[in-house]
Amino acid sequence: MKNVPIKRASTLFLKAVILLLGIGVLTMCVFLFPELLSAGIRDVPEFRHVYYPAIIGVFLTTIPFFFALYQAFKLLHYIDKNNAFSELSIQALRYIKYCGIAMSVFYAVGMPFVVVLAELDDAPGAIVIGMAIVVAPLIVATFAAVLQKLVQNAVDMKLENDLTV
Repeated sequence: MKNVPIKRASTLFLKAVILLLGIGVLTMCVFLFPELLSAGIRDVPEFRHVYYPAIIGVFLTTIPFFFALYQAFKLLHYIDKNNAFSELSIQALRYIKYCGIAMSVFYAVGMPFVVVLAELDDAPGAIVIGMAIVVAPLIVATFAAVLQKLVQNAVDMKLENDLTV
């Protein structure tokens, strides 16, 4: 009985983190990225053809990002309702996995633009940072896939036990 408030506090904290993360990314999309685009075009106008696809790619990655945040929020809701080991949780984890893969693909497609911009600024560290950005969503996707498998096994065992009794 004492675990219920702790569990709700934990999921409430994680929901708040998800909300703040979403607000932070939305703020960057509205204020920071357009400013970076205009500053880049103003400083080096001959690379305008590189900046536009890069910014479009960044904005495209926000679609799976926000969808994954929504799925994580739903997953926490299922945990609050004691429905963590269900097909709904498995589906939410599957969507999070697909979103991580999609984000990595978008970032990998954008890596040539990072290479061009790194050459422009003579900053080889930008390529390493770009690769880290490509790999980070893959790590999240792998973690979601492992959790999906664990929850699937738990659901299967629960179903088997229900049929036995």
